[in-house]
Amino acid sequence: MRLAKREIQEKKRLMEILEQAKVLRIGTMDQDGIYIVPVNYGYSWEEGEPLRFYIHSAKEGRKVQAFAAREDVGFELDLEQGVIRGTYTCSYSYAYQSITGTGKIRLLENREEKEHGLSRIMEHMAPEAELSFSPDMLQAVNVYCLETVSFRGKERKPKKTEEEEKTDDQL
Repeated sequence: MRLAKREIQEKKRLMEILEQAKVLRIGTMDQDGIYIVPVNYGYSWEEGEPLRFYIHSAKEGRKVQAFAAREDVGFELDLEQGVIRGTYTCSYSYAYQSITGTGKIRLLENREEKEHGLSRIMEHMAPEAELSFSPDMLQAVNVYCLETVSFRGKERKPKKTEEEEKTDDQL
């Protein structure tokens, strides 16, 4: 990472990003070239285990074909935190927090794995929802696990207001 001050290394802060973000973008390649697909997701990150994302899809389409052809993927998720205003055109920027990385994606085949993946998705997207997975529903959907190989958190903090700077100066 070019600017070490922007790297987020603490698991607690990375977990906050995972919990607050709602869209995971997965990059892969197929016969038509590079392909990036935004998806909703669930995740698990147990102690001593890699971070795993869970997604679902229809049984056919470009995403399904791309994942079947190539297990290696890249991914990104982010939280927007607003425009950083500058004093001239090229000094404007954007405040954000993000996680980017690489991993391997695989189709989950058995009922227990699919239910686990779908449960993680629902836990993240709608934790208040009551879960019930019928055999027909499980048969009709593909569920994938993206197991991370490597990833990094990064942030660009918003500029402090004049009031925040005064408060910092007083500390």
